[in-house]
Amino acid sequence: MDEKRFVVALFGLAVALVAGYVAYRFVAPLTVAVFLYYSTRRFYHRLERFRLPARVRAVVSLSLIGVPLIGLVSYTLVLLILEARRFIETYPVADTIGAENSVIGDLAELSNPTADELLAAYRSGQFDPLIDLVSEQASLLASTLSGLALNLLITIVVTYYLLIDGSRFHSWLLSFDDDAVVREYLEAADDELEAVLYGNLLNVIAIGIIAVVTYLGYNAVAPAAVEIPYPTLAGALTGVASLIPVIGMKIVYVPIAAAMSVPLALDGDLSLLVYVAGFLAVAAVVVDTIPDIVLRPYFSGKTTHVGLLMLAYIFGPVVFGFHGLFLAPIILVLALTFADTALLRLLGVEPDPGPEIPAGQRQLDEF
Repeated sequence: MDEKRFVVALFGLAVALVAGYVAYRFVAPLTVAVFLYYSTRRFYHRLERFRLPARVRAVVSLSLIGVPLIGLVSYTLVLLILEARRFIETYPVADTIGAENSVIGDLAELSNPTADELLAAYRSGQFDPLIDLVSEQASLLASTLSGLALNLLITIVVTYYLLIDGSRFHSWLLSFDDDAVVREYLEAADDELEAVLYGNLLNVIAIGIIAVVTYLGYNAVAPAAVEIPYPTLAGALTGVASLIPVIGMKIVYVPIAAAMSVPLALDGDLSLLVYVAGFLAVAAVVVDTIPDIVLRPYFSGKTTHVGLLMLAYIFGPVVFGFHGLFLAPIILVLALTFADTALLRLLGVEPDPGPEIPAGQRQLDEF
């Protein structure tokens, strides 16, 4: 009997090692899937009142985040291409770098290309440098695109089935319960993960709205030469950028200020730089600083300390890469919840029934 148990245990260990290796190889999409699951779970359950099937509710919940995000990224790329082309046409960029021998110079001649002009340019060899560049990087480009597609597919599939079968997985974990320690820990960790990760989503939405209103207000008083291009899009991107620690929203409004300043410097109209400086000051205070001080305590979970969460957001990308932005808070919540619940019981110490919420920190449910 002992030999059979040993063989079964050895087989189980081998399966666990293989599963752990696979999870390690795809830790980035799995981490994003967990973030999306906790971000959309409340909405998924609230759709029950409409008596929709579970699969339909899962698709609707994923579409709530996925479709706007894909549309936002696609629209941004199109606008970047159009703005770069307009900048090349307006200012002597091609002349500065040597238009006669550059790809930019060849493409700059096609200001409003038609199908016949594109065909003629291809036959004359104008696209040869660009084609050679793409051909040289074809393997890298194909590998990158296939990797992104695979990670996106894994994220969508895992999130979809977490929404549908998450309760079953939760019940399976509770089957290993021992003296209610496992149950207490899993329920506390589940609640806190939802509070923290759902709070991230609310933080993105709130800052996005604040940024859109601020940018539109600035455009209402600023001269046309220093207006923010596409203020609604810029505000939405600012909200998404708030997920990035330390630099955060600065990767949006600082390049916007630079883009407004470059044409002024090229035209020699430096008097309007006062408006650019005013925009930077307003964005830093109204969009960046005040929401971080006022809103973040609401969105920091129920018991997790705000300062520890900030350190997790900072250290996570440094240690794990970009997906560490989501993985580090998950590890922090699991560790702190284990220390508050299971560890004390395992050491034979009764947990303190006192208040769990740090002084001055508000709860997400109060928002």
